[in-house]
Amino acid sequence: MRKVMSGSLPDIATRFSRYLSRLCPHHALIIFTRECAGRPRKVAGTPEIVGRVTIDELDVIKQTLAFGGVFDGTAELAGTSRRILAVRDQVDTLLVLVPKLSPPDGVTLAEIAAIFGIVATSIRQQVVQASPDYLAESRAASSERARTIAELTELHEATLSSILGTLRSNDLDDRRSRITASETAVAALIALQSAGAANRALSEEAVTTAFARLQGELRPLLRHRDVDVDYVEPPADGRPLPGEIAHAARAMVRTVVLAFGAQPTLPRLRIAWDCDGSNVLIEVRDQGPGAIDRNGLMRQLCGRLHTLGGRVDIESISGWGSRVSLAIPLDLPAARPDEHLLSTLNPRELEVLSHLAVGKRNRAIADALGISESTIKFHVASLLKKLDVANRGEAGVIGIRAGLVPERDTFTTTRSQQ
Repeated sequence: MRKVMSGSLPDIATRFSRYLSRLCPHHALIIFTRECAGRPRKVAGTPEIVGRVTIDELDVIKQTLAFGGVFDGTAELAGTSRRILAVRDQVDTLLVLVPKLSPPDGVTLAEIAAIFGIVATSIRQQVVQASPDYLAESRAASSERARTIAELTELHEATLSSILGTLRSNDLDDRRSRITASETAVAALIALQSAGAANRALSEEAVTTAFARLQGELRPLLRHRDVDVDYVEPPADGRPLPGEIAHAARAMVRTVVLAFGAQPTLPRLRIAWDCDGSNVLIEVRDQGPGAIDRNGLMRQLCGRLHTLGGRVDIESISGWGSRVSLAIPLDLPAARPDEHLLSTLNPRELEVLSHLAVGKRNRAIADALGISESTIKFHVASLLKKLDVANRGEAGVIGIRAGLVPERDTFTTTRSQQ
């Protein structure tokens, strides 16, 4: 499971599929989460299945399951009715398996659900942390999806409009044929025009919707506290939030609420969101003893805020209470040229680049990743070409700027600081 959760987020389905293959052999594995605005589907397995799975099909499967629910039966997937195993985790992430055996050999669906819970939680944590490489990858995926939809919409609108003009012509005698064809073409036009709305639903979230979701996420945290919570909603006409910003904002509010809840008493809490057109403005204040750990809270918030280009102000007065103000830009930080280039690297190349960033040679990288030195040479040559740099030193500088650090080195640094 450590290997499943390590590495880049876009490739997590491949790693999880490799892990589950010995417990539950399967033809295909799909993870579906709208928290990943750039790539809501993460797939591994037979191309004939994973290449044809649609978001609409996954939405239908998800809506048939309660939070924490499981399903073993037949459903429409990749255009065909087939047997699936499905799990909807408590964090609203969906897992769909197309098993090879019926029933799975040696593992129950409840056990698969428990294992998937760890993976779903890991995905949520990576999303809300909003690392620079994740934002670059997500931005590239969202932009490519929007571009493709726009091109297809323009092409098909022109084609179908031409068809409609022909079918409505008085030169055609078969009236019933024209009516039927017109209805079909109109339905296709409506479906195509809704594609842009579907894309916005994946990449954006209304500020009022984001705030309502926040209230639902805070309810379990405050359930056992005798605290009066006052929610001040943002204006309904506020600018929509990019998906990555909405998830990060909710995560930071949860962090603040947990810090407030660590005080001996917490009689009243006020949580307010606003929008000034360029930023989402968040204020959390209490009427507690003013005993929050300001330094600890700042450390927990500064990483995400730095990535998103936001700012925070924390005040705490003994005996009077505390206040935390956050301002998060609605537009993602401008992408540097090297940040855009990072989105062209595959997960393995990103791993190799993280080792180059700390000055490792090919042999050391091969030992760390458990692959041959010749394979490392191949990956280094490929990433040098994609990053348009002359040598591994220049590539390492790009890795350093992006904050790429090998997993093991991160752990060692943290332990040494402790």
